Amino acid sequence: MKLTQFKFDLPLNLIAQHPTKKREDSRLMVIHKKTGAIEHKTFKDIIDYYDDKDVFVINNTKVFPARMYGRKEKTGAKIEVFLLRELSKANRLWDVIVDPARKIRVGNKLYFGETEDLVAEVIDNTTSRGRTIRFLWDGDEASFKAKLESMGETPLPKHIKRKPDDVDRERYQTVFAKHEGAVAAPNAGMHFSRELIKKCEILGVRFAEVTLHTGLGTFRPIEVEDLSKHKMDAEYYHISETACGIVNKAKETNHRVCAIGTTTMRTLESSFTATRLLKPSEGWTNHFIHPPYDFNVADSLVTNFHFPKTSLLIMACAFAGYELMMDSYNVAIKEKYRFSSYGDAMLIL
Repeated sequence: MKLTQFKFDLPLNLIAQHPTKKREDSRLMVIHKKTGAIEHKTFKDIIDYYDDKDVFVINNTKVFPARMYGRKEKTGAKIEVFLLRELSKANRLWDVIVDPARKIRVGNKLYFGETEDLVAEVIDNTTSRGRTIRFLWDGDEASFKAKLESMGETPLPKHIKRKPDDVDRERYQTVFAKHEGAVAAPNAGMHFSRELIKKCEILGVRFAEVTLHTGLGTFRPIEVEDLSKHKMDAEYYHISETACGIVNKAKETNHRVCAIGTTTMRTLESSFTATRLLKPSEGWTNHFIHPPYDFNVADSLVTNFHFPKTSLLIMACAFAGYELMMDSYNVAIKEKYRFSSYGDAMLIL
């Protein structure tokens, strides 16, 4: 399939700028693959589609405040620094994206904070916008992380046209976030409140946790028409034996396994056995799922409504079927569903 097949006109007013007041009050479109039927529900209604011993697989990655603002030495030019991933704890090395990139060269120093007590030195160019920087910090690891936490900003996507606030610190994060490392939240998981999770557990639905640290590569524009030639940036993932035990028991007893989000689905599809059971694994995945694709582990998927021509939409089309998914998006626009990170959800059965 070609990239242009995933193009559609998205009205800008449907891009959610704020979260719903309560997580589980987002709208939920339910799509039935076998019949093509579409239902309009509220997210808390997801419990009506699952039963005792079914499994929700969730991504427990935790978003860190990755966006920082500094000033360049001598000129004082304001520079946005987006922390991508830590390369070395001992040496305080980080991969970052800088903007505007043309002003930043190897050897430049960047100063952060009103008192400029946090300093970084640019030591390498990685891409046209990417740099490797070394933070010059004499304190211990705890004080360094506390400093980054206090100076960093919740990394809301650029399509949210406002400054992040205290609400975003909580809401641009899942309630089950544990392992810090993501620069973008696993959006589908953000619809679960602690109350809804408890109701699921009372029903008998089990939760299996995996980790995939979402990087900007997931959202990087696809620049090739032939999808088979697109290369995803690698992202770290971890699948424990405990998670495998929960998922595989459900599969072996013919119970549902639902992937909560495209990041979770990518993780599951990165490590499975010849008999389509989940396999413990840890490493880096650059798995790009596009039609046609035969899924191996999960039989249902929760995902948000995504932008045109993105890897997220393309994966959803691979799971639901291209025509049904694109028809569903036309319905979503007509019914004014909210799109993207703080938007509404879709359940594909």
